[in-house]
Amino acid sequence: MKMEGEQHRAHVVVLPYPSQGHINPLLQFAKRLASKGLKATLATTRYTVKSIHAPNVGVEPISDGFDEKGFAQAGSEAVFLKSFEEHGSRTLSELIEKYLSTDDPVACVVYDSFFPWALNVAKQHGIFGAAFFTNSIAISNIFYRLHCGLLKLPLEFHDEALLVPGLPPLNSRDLPSFIRSSGSYPAYLAMKLRQFTNTDKADWIFGNSFEALEYEEAKGISDLWPAKLIGPMVPSTYLDCRIAKDNAYGASLWKPLNIECTNWLETKLPNSILYVSFGSMVSLTAEQMEEIAWGLKESGFPFLWVVRPSELDKLPQGFRESDQENIMIATWCNQLEVLTHRATGCFVTHCGWNSTLEGLSTGVPMIGVPRWADQFTNAKYVEEIWGVGVRPKEDEEGVVRRQEVVKCVNEVMRGERSNEIERNVRKWMGLAKEAISEGGSSDRCINEFVEHLTPRVNGGRQIY
Repeated sequence: MKMEGEQHRAHVVVLPYPSQGHINPLLQFAKRLASKGLKATLATTRYTVKSIHAPNVGVEPISDGFDEKGFAQAGSEAVFLKSFEEHGSRTLSELIEKYLSTDDPVACVVYDSFFPWALNVAKQHGIFGAAFFTNSIAISNIFYRLHCGLLKLPLEFHDEALLVPGLPPLNSRDLPSFIRSSGSYPAYLAMKLRQFTNTDKADWIFGNSFEALEYEEAKGISDLWPAKLIGPMVPSTYLDCRIAKDNAYGASLWKPLNIECTNWLETKLPNSILYVSFGSMVSLTAEQMEEIAWGLKESGFPFLWVVRPSELDKLPQGFRESDQENIMIATWCNQLEVLTHRATGCFVTHCGWNSTLEGLSTGVPMIGVPRWADQFTNAKYVEEIWGVGVRPKEDEEGVVRRQEVVKCVNEVMRGERSNEIERNVRKWMGLAKEAISEGGSSDRCINEFVEHLTPRVNGGRQIY
């Protein structure tokens, strides 16, 4: 029984966009909140709900209207988002109502910024709403200015670079693909801009970054978009170790092959292998796959390459069998375990934001091979701003050739810049850990949120 004056535990519902790259950071945030005494419930689609397993975090299903196969059933982003708003609004509201008569009524909905309608649902129930942005602050800076009309499409370049307050000069190759070729992904561009439609009404805005990493980027937009930086949202084992046994996100939409990966890694020397992964969504052309494959092999370093089952047939014929001692192809593995393994010396990545944060948090030099969305901007930061890796050049056809792969691998693993890159990744790893550790900048922001939500009893009433 709760006694008068006792501090109560508030209840937060966390709503991610149902893809691996969005579920992971929001689920990690839910775990952080739970570790600080809140009741945290992850609301996810009926199609993905069985894939979520996280200690101390509840999981509840809501509907996107495509309960059997999710996004694949919808066929397009526009159809999926329209259906999710209709069915998600209703079922999220039902979830909030479900807890009204319990000891843990919902006090706040933390929603993926892709779902601005979730804020309307929260306000209809008289509770708090907090937007969670899963990309970098630099990217939010760009898209917010586009949303407000402070930048216009097509973007105009002065002195061969786009100048945005708080950001370094951006060349065309550094821009998100949605705006570099604004007609190529109209549904995704619309979705990115729609994130900001009602952020001025949100009680909090959270960004998965940290102060030391993007101080200028956040400062450059703070008057218009006052985000609290609470990242990096990476499992605690790899940062501050304050959440027991938190060595994985707890959400996997694919079956792992950890044992095979680990056994292969154990046969390799320290800092000797390349870990290669292009994430859960990027699809390379067969030509690009072949160039990367032969470039990796010609570099002379052993490598572990995660290739999704749908992409396996793009590998050159006989490639997997050509050198089984030094080539390991897996369809999935625990990325953080590989990055922190003593054998890993370099991370060849598409520069998705989660992967970029994981590379920084684990102190692994990177080779950035961006393919779409915000990856191009992230790759610029990896190479030029943070100095933690290199970025291969594409040819006139947009393909990274094998010679360029070999050049970049050599530069990171044994070139003149390798020592400097190693120093930089160690610095950023330390700053990432400092931010999320007790008293760090991100930890303070999370504590302020928790304290604001924690009610006390006053005359029989809960006061926030």
